[in-house]
Amino acid sequence: MKWFVHICLALALLTVGANAAHAETYQLSTHILDITRGKPAPGVDIVLFKMDQGKDTWSKVADGRTDKNGRVANFLPGKNNAGIYKLRFEIAPYFKAHNEPSLYPFMEIVFAIEGTGHYHIPLTMTANGYSTYRGN
Repeated sequence: MKWFVHICLALALLTVGANAAHAETYQLSTHILDITRGKPAPGVDIVLFKMDQGKDTWSKVADGRTDKNGRVANFLPGKNNAGIYKLRFEIAPYFKAHNEPSLYPFMEIVFAIEGTGHYHIPLTMTANGYSTYRGN
């Protein structure tokens, strides 16, 4: 019976290790905090673009929608996505749903990724202003 427990534990550890080895990592995440309400902003569509510096044009890379915590955690798979990017936050529908007129139909944040580190680009906003920074 003791050998059976040891075999089960060994198989469980191998399964956990195999799943962790195959877990996808992402280099970019974001979240939105509505500072008027002091709460995350769920349900906001976000589009990620990458700049082609040779042509000075933008290409869509991915899109997502903020979860109940105002987050999108799965932009840019892998760890080597150097370049200039833009996150476009489609915030007008969010404020319209709260019966609040907004000065901005959308908000865009342009930033550069260098190296293999994680980039977290949060947005703090109201209907008439916003701020951003590099988070962790």
